[in-house]
Amino acid sequence: MLSLILPAYDEARLLPASLARCAEFCATRGLAAEIIVADDGSEDGTADAVARTVATLPADGPPIRHLVLPHRGKGGAVRAGMLAASGDPRIFLDADLTIPVDILDDFLAAIGAGADIAIASRYVTGSVVHRPRWRRVMGDAYRVLVRLLVPTGVQDTQCGGKAYSARTAQQLFARQRIPGFAFDAEILFLARRAGFRVAEIPFELRQQHGTTIDFLRDAPRMVRDLLLIRLNDLAGRYR
Repeated sequence: MLSLILPAYDEARLLPASLARCAEFCATRGLAAEIIVADDGSEDGTADAVARTVATLPADGPPIRHLVLPHRGKGGAVRAGMLAASGDPRIFLDADLTIPVDILDDFLAAIGAGADIAIASRYVTGSVVHRPRWRRVMGDAYRVLVRLLVPTGVQDTQCGGKAYSARTAQQLFARQRIPGFAFDAEILFLARRAGFRVAEIPFELRQQHGTTIDFLRDAPRMVRDLLLIRLNDLAGRYR
């Protein structure tokens, strides 16, 4: 059985369609699966949206669990989902399915072929990216900072789609300390140190809608968290 984790913060509008799509995908593929909504302290009726959606889905589909969490950030929600999961592998996708659920086919193939981690990547051959230029520029700038401060050995740390074997997830997320946006870089930094094998998966990205990230507000926090990862490592806090 695989575990599919959807971290969510105020996603009442998008979650019903995403949950239905994920459940349909698993049923069509004949995949034994559980779906976990890791709710990061939503205040917009996300819990009601999940409950209403579950009531409309086939009873023989994958079970859907709703984790109600305090608001800490996406990293905290993904960590809670990964550690609460019982499947193998354990996969998370952004709740809006900007990275389509179909990528699970490639994730499962990569894990089955021996990778410990499989990640969606915008910067490998075969990827097709459609997104506003300002988002591309900001993403490239953050990518440079990650390379300088917390080298991970992968091209793209921030895509909202990653798969981990259960053993790998348990080891890495138990050591995670960053609850916010930089948690992906932290986890992949730790994965490199531990010698885990990472497969980068190309995909097609169409990202035209808005983002919850306010770059003027959040950029200093992103840089601070990258520096904190480096300091945590130097201080031996990941041992």
